[in-house]
Amino acid sequence: MTTSSPVPDAVPAAVPSVAPPAAAAVVPEAPAPPTMRDVLAAARRIDGLVVRTPALAHPELDRAVAHAGADGASLVVKHENLQHTGAFKVRGALNLLLGFDEAERRRGIVAYSTGNHAQALAHAGRRTGTACTIVMPHHPNPVKERAVRDLGADVLLHGETFDDARVRAAEVAAATGARLVGAANEPVLVAGVATATLELLQQAPDLDVLVVPVGGGSGAAAACLVAAALAPGLRVVAVQASASPAAHDSWRAGELRTAANATRAEGLAVGCGFALTQQVLRDHLEDFLLVDDDAIAAAQRAYLTGARTVAEGAGAAALAAVLTHPDAFAGRRVGVVCSGGNASEAELRRALG
Repeated sequence: MTTSSPVPDAVPAAVPSVAPPAAAAVVPEAPAPPTMRDVLAAARRIDGLVVRTPALAHPELDRAVAHAGADGASLVVKHENLQHTGAFKVRGALNLLLGFDEAERRRGIVAYSTGNHAQALAHAGRRTGTACTIVMPHHPNPVKERAVRDLGADVLLHGETFDDARVRAAEVAAATGARLVGAANEPVLVAGVATATLELLQQAPDLDVLVVPVGGGSGAAAACLVAAALAPGLRVVAVQASASPAAHDSWRAGELRTAANATRAEGLAVGCGFALTQQVLRDHLEDFLLVDDDAIAAAQRAYLTGARTVAEGAGAAALAAVLTHPDAFAGRRVGVVCSGGNASEAELRRALG
């Protein structure tokens, strides 16, 4: 699998979502998805460099789910909030940068992110000696911005949203010759992220459903690939913030869409669909749910009080989906991905308020 050529994030004009996914629809310009062989190679490559995060049951969360209406549902939380940099994205970043040759490392990388992708690449860049520049929107989560700077990456603040940062990062890469590392259209990143699901299926092989948060969709696409190969009866369900529904709308429409991007959960604040992840989701995803920001905050509160777990908005989204749509999970053993854990003080105060 090659690692040196950037993949364009082509997005057409916004069109309202009106239809369920069509089996025959083809997303243009999608790079080939990784295979299970790529996932296994990633697991070997990053072995010892990432945390084998726990998969835990929390009785208080099960009671909260039962109170919401999902009688008999039991949760297993994959705690990727305890991963290096607080999210599963570091798995993909290490897999990508460890595959670079010396020339590619000297060339360096440029990326765009609201924070977790940024931290992952900064961590991997420091580990591999790869120069790293991150474009973040103005007024980012201060916890994430400080972490990126502390890891030695250069930070450029530009625009108000993820999408503004994406455009600027492409300009910087073109001007400097650095490798542009996209947030989702990167097969090697997806293969690395997929090692989290590989671990989870070893830890909890009896899951009926796996719920994964979506910004660009690398985590959900990765989960789909592993489930299809190793646990074909496992239903994978994606969840996104209703205030930033671009990936959801793209999946429903069967083609890439843009959408409003206004969620408070910056890890989910993406305004466009991505070709690679949408291709995989259309082939394998069981369902795609939306939750509002208040439901995400309630799930953050449930994690704090019921599982002694700090989850940022993106990390709490999967739990929010179970609490918001209980009928979809009643009587099921449900895997919930908690990624990431980089909540700001203001975010936690809002969740507890």
